[in-house]
Amino acid sequence: MNAKLENAKRLYLEGIRDGHYEEAVHKYTGDRYTQHSTGVKDGKEGFIEFFREFTTRNPDRDIQIVRGWADGQYVFLQAYQNINNGHREWVTTDFFDTDEQDRIIEHWDVIARYAPQTPSGHTSVDGPTEITDLDKTEANKATVRALMEQVLMRGGDLQRVDEFIAEEYIQHNATVADGRDAFKEKLFAPDRKLWYDEIVLQVGQGNFVATLSKASFGEQAYAQVDIFRLENGKIVEHWDNAEPVPEVNVNGGKF
Repeated sequence: MNAKLENAKRLYLEGIRDGHYEEAVHKYTGDRYTQHSTGVKDGKEGFIEFFREFTTRNPDRDIQIVRGWADGQYVFLQAYQNINNGHREWVTTDFFDTDEQDRIIEHWDVIARYAPQTPSGHTSVDGPTEITDLDKTEANKATVRALMEQVLMRGGDLQRVDEFIAEEYIQHNATVADGRDAFKEKLFAPDRKLWYDEIVLQVGQGNFVATLSKASFGEQAYAQVDIFRLENGKIVEHWDNAEPVPEVNVNGGKF
């Protein structure tokens, strides 16, 4: 098991799920812990303060790490959270930076409501989890970056989308059906609201690539996470999370 990935998982599960937030943050983070999560202050003390209140308010916490991988100094996790026996269900997507001792020194996240059923009958998190094609990591990351920068950002060439997206495209977005045509319908819509502005982080391993991006939805700035699964050089499956960027921050900001 990759030590960076293991430390990120343990911080999540031991610190938040199991309620040992103070012990976990001291054990798995480094000399600094820079925080970008909405509502959580910087540093170890910020983590402890937030999750002391969170665990008291939410005594029943079923948290499952669905997907996760490491890429150099960075780690990505996708988790499902069932809070207080179904009172709230969330999908969290987290990025971590680590130091030379594999301890976490910075954290970004985007949190969205869990969708139990998409238009094509999926959920927000189901689907393959096995990491394969390790020799294709860099090529797959390049494919995803090209899609986002050359097609999905303002001024991109929308006509090139077929180069990157497979026809039988599996979609886990709560409002979009399976298939490349359904994706293109949203992409080419004259009143399209979502535009990508900048890729902040890209973390990939094998057939999976995750990105954290600055985006806009109408006039609202958003933090956007996309998870892509690739086969034979094309994107065949997609999961996502989006969260408005708050106007006021208790830390250094969402990015």
